[in-house]
Amino acid sequence: MTTLSKKIQLVDLVSLHERLKPEIDAEMEKVISTASFINGSVVGELECALSKYLGIRFAIGCANGTDALQIALMALGVGRGDEVITTPFTFAATVEAILLVGATPRYVDIDPRTFNLNADALADAITPKTKAIMPVHLYGQAAEIDRIARIACENGLDVIEDNAQSFGATYKGKKVGTFGRVSATSFFPAKNLGAFGDAGALFTDDEELFWKLKMIAQHGAKVRYSHELLGVNSRLDSIQAAVLKVKLNYLDEFNARRRAAADLYDKHLANANLQTPYRDPNGTHIFHQYTILLDEAGRRDELQKFLSARGIPTSVHYPMPLHLQKAFRDERYPKGSLPIAESVAERVLSLPMHTELDEEQIAFIAENVKEFVGRNDESRNSNLSRRA
Repeated sequence: MTTLSKKIQLVDLVSLHERLKPEIDAEMEKVISTASFINGSVVGELECALSKYLGIRFAIGCANGTDALQIALMALGVGRGDEVITTPFTFAATVEAILLVGATPRYVDIDPRTFNLNADALADAITPKTKAIMPVHLYGQAAEIDRIARIACENGLDVIEDNAQSFGATYKGKKVGTFGRVSATSFFPAKNLGAFGDAGALFTDDEELFWKLKMIAQHGAKVRYSHELLGVNSRLDSIQAAVLKVKLNYLDEFNARRRAAADLYDKHLANANLQTPYRDPNGTHIFHQYTILLDEAGRRDELQKFLSARGIPTSVHYPMPLHLQKAFRDERYPKGSLPIAESVAERVLSLPMHTELDEEQIAFIAENVKEFVGRNDESRNSNLSRRA
């Protein structure tokens, strides 16, 4: 157990929301007093604020990030017989959305530093069936999105940015989520900008596409009971919009706090025998996760148990790449076909990361990580000496 005055949380939403409680309560009470729980005026207010924040013309609220990806694919006409290029190292929602519209995911292995889709391998993955590219901005850091967008443009392909983990990050001075034809994000509670439940949004500069996205999210109708497109039921409810409207005002502060915590982790782990998160100098990392990489497969699980015994929670994002998952298995991608993603999945570990971390907690976490790495290095060296 820790000897710290405050228990370490993997994500501390309770303390964060306690700070914002008066403002959030006031906005929620406005919704309750009007009973405008679906498509209330606050939804439009949030959409305007979100589009202004990203510097993009249109924002459409929806029920969650997974729906946002599916709606984007539907609006772009992606379906049966089409291929969508994406990464194998991300949350399942990315590939779920592709399969749900009847399309086929085509994977590109990841960059060993950022763990994002490797733009160097992108061109070789394009086939006559390719309809779109769906890069994921993983852990709070942009993929090499300018190159991805350029390659897509040269090949007549659409880009759908999965920006569920990097809302507020930048790349070459431009907000992530504004490079593609459309972008999708999630406001799951643990995100840097999180609701009190499921919520999501879509973004585009294309007015015609905006109306298609908006209609699909509301049963394919622009006017009630007049259904022009096949749609889904994916509306952002007013309570979630009220929460997000308040928290959006603090997003840059939240992201700055996470970067400060990451700076401290970097400092304390500078000489540890592991890989700390790489920061692409072209962008700003907002640290949705602070994920370290162990040098050997198998050690990650041991470290996780070691830290848990000392009151330090951790998580693995993600323990199995998507091409090896039972639900998504594809004979074109047997084990060993995407070696970097497979190796990274066995060695990553996410340490506590949130706005409420303090220096004492980070130092304690880092010292325990270093103790494990050092102890295990000494043990391995001793075993090697005995064998010699």
